[in-house]
Amino acid sequence: MDRFFKLKDNNTSVRTELTAGLTTFLTMVYIVVINPSVLQGAGVPFNQVFMATVISAIIGTLIMGLFANYPIAIAPGMGMNAYFASVVASHGVSYQVVFGTVFIAGLIFILLSLTHLRETLISAIPPSLKYGITSGIGLFIAFLGLKQSGIIVPNKATMVGFGDFGEPVTMLTLIGLFITLILLVWNLRGALFIGMIITGIIGYFMGLIDFHHKFVSAPPTPVFFDIDIAGVFSHSLYTVVFAFLLVTIFDTTGTMIGVAEKAGFIKDGKLPRAKAALLADATATTVGSVFGTSPSSAYVESTSGVAAGGRTGLTSVTVAALFAISIFFTPVIGAISSLPAITSPVLIIVGCFMMEGLAKIAWTKFDEAFPAFAILMAMPLTSSIATGISIGFITYPLLKLVGGKGKEVHWLLYVFGVIFVLQMIFFPAH
Repeated sequence: MDRFFKLKDNNTSVRTELTAGLTTFLTMVYIVVINPSVLQGAGVPFNQVFMATVISAIIGTLIMGLFANYPIAIAPGMGMNAYFASVVASHGVSYQVVFGTVFIAGLIFILLSLTHLRETLISAIPPSLKYGITSGIGLFIAFLGLKQSGIIVPNKATMVGFGDFGEPVTMLTLIGLFITLILLVWNLRGALFIGMIITGIIGYFMGLIDFHHKFVSAPPTPVFFDIDIAGVFSHSLYTVVFAFLLVTIFDTTGTMIGVAEKAGFIKDGKLPRAKAALLADATATTVGSVFGTSPSSAYVESTSGVAAGGRTGLTSVTVAALFAISIFFTPVIGAISSLPAITSPVLIIVGCFMMEGLAKIAWTKFDEAFPAFAILMAMPLTSSIATGISIGFITYPLLKLVGGKGKEVHWLLYVFGVIFVLQMIFFPAH
């Protein structure tokens, strides 16, 4: 084991790696509850999403651990699941068709990971758009949590307004939110997951959740290839494919770099074994779509395992093993996901986490600030991540061009800007 994972070379031990894997797992295991809960709203059966979530997490994390030898975990990403649900609702298509867009995006993702085009695309897009996209998704996720919990409700006069805080689900959401916030302020590892457990216990005594006296069961049967690829082309969902691809590329690559820098893996500005690492999330995304889940991404929660001493792929293999064990606890996870008050606080808090990049935007430079601002406004207000990305890619090169700074913009942005204009005119989203 030492020879395979190079434990001594990385100044670590089996015990340390196992502890780091458990730490990472506890900080990100909320996804096995949140992901089925979000996609269930799009009509995807709970058991199907649950198994697909676990399968994609296992495959992606194992590839990362065994081939790249990094302590970075992979699982379906937050934000993309919410976007998945919004595409089903806004475009009036079946979830099978949207799984088709994820599958196509995954295949493109794999091809890009095998070439230098992925790095070129990432470097072509300016920081203000990258930060705007990530933060816009954060607002999108937080708004979803607020709506699901009843904290925000429709209002004829103002479009949205405060809900009835006397409603049991809304009240429990607020209780769970403040409990989780306190745990985070205390820097407690696994705060999100522990907050969900405490909220669930309170919900049980409030009569809002019922486990039916069953906690463990045989794993659900996975559903294979429940997708409609032809529907992607018949409904002209090209922007959706690009949105899945673009956001996943930025999210997962940025996370990998962040975790790698924290662990000291970056050498001379480069990430060793980068190709194997980049293939992990791309493969997980493609496989996940076949079984029934949204795109996968590297998890920033992996930094918790690194902080616990994780330095090799053994940490990732441990995480994968723990995900495999979780499939025997479907009754508990299903009961938890059926109560929005348990999952909504996590959505709201994760949305806050994704705001960090706003501090890095040059707000004093209007041609940098406005495209980011437009993305921030468009994503939550139109309930479409793709629309936000489109507006950002149109306004950024346009403002630079008329301001005499057109040469600062990579040619790819002009190409995508034109594509998005044509898409909005001839293939508008409904």
